[in-house]
Amino acid sequence: MGLLAALPVVVAPSASAADDPLLRPIASDYAARWLRPQAPARIFGDTYLVGFAGMTVALVRTEAGLILIDGALPQGVPAIEDNIRRLGFDVKDVRLILSTEPHYDHAGGLAALARDSGATVIASVRAAALLQRGESGLDDPQAGTLAAFPPVVKLRAVRDGERIRLGGTTITARATPGHTTGSMSWAWRSCEGARCADILFGSSLNPVSADGYRFSDPAHRATVAAFRRSFATVRAMKCDILLTAHPDHSGGDGKIARLAQGAEPNPFIDPAACRAYADKYEAVLDARLAKEAAGGR
Repeated sequence: MGLLAALPVVVAPSASAADDPLLRPIASDYAARWLRPQAPARIFGDTYLVGFAGMTVALVRTEAGLILIDGALPQGVPAIEDNIRRLGFDVKDVRLILSTEPHYDHAGGLAALARDSGATVIASVRAAALLQRGESGLDDPQAGTLAAFPPVVKLRAVRDGERIRLGGTTITARATPGHTTGSMSWAWRSCEGARCADILFGSSLNPVSADGYRFSDPAHRATVAAFRRSFATVRAMKCDILLTAHPDHSGGDGKIARLAQGAEPNPFIDPAACRAYADKYEAVLDARLAKEAAGGR
């Protein structure tokens, strides 16, 4: 259940990859930190991590193929595909790719991953429209600061509560807007023998914004209300294991390090994780609103 032996993972694209429009790097001050190499790992049952130290990409094995969740940045795709192969799987067996949000750091690699695997990308109705255009929404709190990304062609839109089935595995879409209007989290059950765990891949709940954006502005009441609904949704979910789009948002970076060291019991199993995640970011939003009310930026 631990990590595979840490082999070198090359994140920078090769010369030929650099000529691929779907793999062209998106410049970001955070890219080097987000894409720090991480060995692929089995987290529990048929659930694996195939992403990076600062960016979660999950893989779920089913009887009828593989499900991938999120795609990181375009320049990270070769490393994701290499991690899939290192686990003994074939990229061509990826049937579905689930998207948490239409931001370049999580959606930038979707087009290349879908092309290389032949998979269909699944997202919320709002996010699907943006993924087709390769851009984030004008109603996004970070609008004006977000890079464009390769548009996704093969898409399927789903609504809150809709169930996606592949083989004997069912993943449920759970709308968690706020960070973006189209943010979607994904819930499923994974088993090891007779022991099963409810797993949530949570979208970002962080109320971050572009400079000058005020959550307390009357025009943004719907965004604040969306955050409140999402906090309540995540807090109420049955959740034994929480994975988040950025692992450090929920302590996933520390959990994966302990798992690599052979820690027992499994450090990812924490029935309080979803509640703690929601509480953490509701407190951040409350602090932001209080600061704005006091005249701060």
